[in-house]
Amino acid sequence: MAIRNDPVLPFEVQRISVSTDLNWELNGITAVLTNLRVLLIIAGGIAAYKSLELIRGLRAGGAHVRPILTKGGAQFVTPLSVASLAREKVHSDLFSLTDESEISHIRLAREIDLVVVAPATADILAKMANGIADDLATTVLLATDRPILVAPAMNSRMWDNAATQRNLARLLGDGVMAVGPAHGELAEGEIGLGRMAEPAQILAAIDNALGGPLLGLRAIVTSGPTYEPIDPVRYIANRSSGKQGHAIAGACARLGAAVTLVSGPSAEADPPGVAMVRVETARDMLTACLEALPADVAICAAAVSDWRPAEARGQKIKKGKRGAAAAPADLKLAENPDILATLAARENDRPRLVIGFAAETDDVVAYAQSKLVTKGCDWILANDVSPETGTFGGDHNKVHLISAAAGGKSGVAATVEEWPYASKLDVAARLAQRIAHALGSAA
Repeated sequence: MAIRNDPVLPFEVQRISVSTDLNWELNGITAVLTNLRVLLIIAGGIAAYKSLELIRGLRAGGAHVRPILTKGGAQFVTPLSVASLAREKVHSDLFSLTDESEISHIRLAREIDLVVVAPATADILAKMANGIADDLATTVLLATDRPILVAPAMNSRMWDNAATQRNLARLLGDGVMAVGPAHGELAEGEIGLGRMAEPAQILAAIDNALGGPLLGLRAIVTSGPTYEPIDPVRYIANRSSGKQGHAIAGACARLGAAVTLVSGPSAEADPPGVAMVRVETARDMLTACLEALPADVAICAAAVSDWRPAEARGQKIKKGKRGAAAAPADLKLAENPDILATLAARENDRPRLVIGFAAETDDVVAYAQSKLVTKGCDWILANDVSPETGTFGGDHNKVHLISAAAGGKSGVAATVEEWPYASKLDVAARLAQRIAHALGSAA
C-alpha cells in the first residue's frame, strides 16, 4: 500500500452531523478503507465518545479495527462498548500476561497499516513528542514504524499553550499527521478551538494520508483581494477576506492534490500542504497563475479588482492647501487583465477544468450564466455578496453551481445547482469532491 510521506498538517473543520454526513464522506473512501488494518488508540478525553462512531465508520468502509483503550479513556467509554463495535478484543494493560502471551505490544505495533489516536489529548501528545513509553498505548506508539494520525482534543487554553504547540510541531516534524482540532462548543461550556474533528473528517484525513481522489493532480487556486496602488500609501481594493479561496485550496490539498495557492493580501492562515504565492496586484496574480501551469484544475476564487489606476503616483498625493480635501481630478483608471478568461482561453496548457466565481449583489444567477459564456470557463460558483449576507469576511456562503452543458462546449450554460447555506469550509469540501468526481470521470 502506497503511503504519502508528506504530513497532513492540522486544519480547522466545522462540526457536521455524522448521522447524515458519514455515508456521504465514505463515497470514494471505501476503497482505501477496505481491509485496512487500523490500530485505534482512545485516550482519556470527553471526545472519546466520538471514537465509537469512528469505529463504526471504519468498519462500514471495510477496515479492521484493533483498539487500545488507555486508563483515562476507560473513564469515558467502556471496554465492552469498544469491543462490541470493533468486534475485536480491547487492549489496555502493558503488563498483562494474558495479552502479552496472545499478542505482544510489538506485534500490535507491526501488524497494522495505520495508527489513529482519537482523541489525542495534550498528555498523550506530550508523551509522544518526548518518547515517553509508560503504558501500552505510548509503548506501541514508540515501537511502531507505521503512519500515525492524531486527532487532538482538549480545552482551547490547553491547545494554545506553548508546550502543546511545541509538542505538536515536533511530532509533525517527525512525520506524524494531524487532523483538527475544530472550533466550537467544548465540554466545559466554553467556545473555542479544541473540539476533536468529527469522525467523517477523520475518515477523510485517512483517505488523504493513504491516497486521496485528487492524488497526482495539480490545482491552481486564487484567493483574496488585489491591491491596485494609487500612490505609495493608497490603493484600490475590495472587501474579500480570502476565507473561501483558502478553504478551497486546503480542501483540494486534503484530497491529495498538489495545490498552488496564489493569494492577494489576506489575514487567513496558510492552508496546510499548499505552495503559497503571495501577490498584490491583478497583473502579478495573472503572472503567478501562468507560471503555475500546467495544471489539471484552476479555481479562480479571488475577488480581482476590475480596474487599476492607469499610472501609480511615485509620491503620496497631497491634499489641497491648509488641509482642504482636493481629490485629484486626473485619476484615470485602466482595465486589469481577466485572469479567469485568460486561463480558460489557453490552447496548449489549458486546465481540464476551469472554475470561476461570480460575486454579485443582484440577479446573481443571471449574471453568472452570462459570465460562464463570456469567460469560456467550465463552472461558475455564483454567490450573493450584498452587505446584508455577510459573505465578504464571514464564515458562511451560499452558492449556485452553474456548469456547461454535459458533453457540450465550454461556456454553454445548461444547469444551475443550488447549494445549501453552509460554512465556507463545507462549501470548499463539497467543491473539492465534485472536482474529484469530474476529473475522475474525464480520465
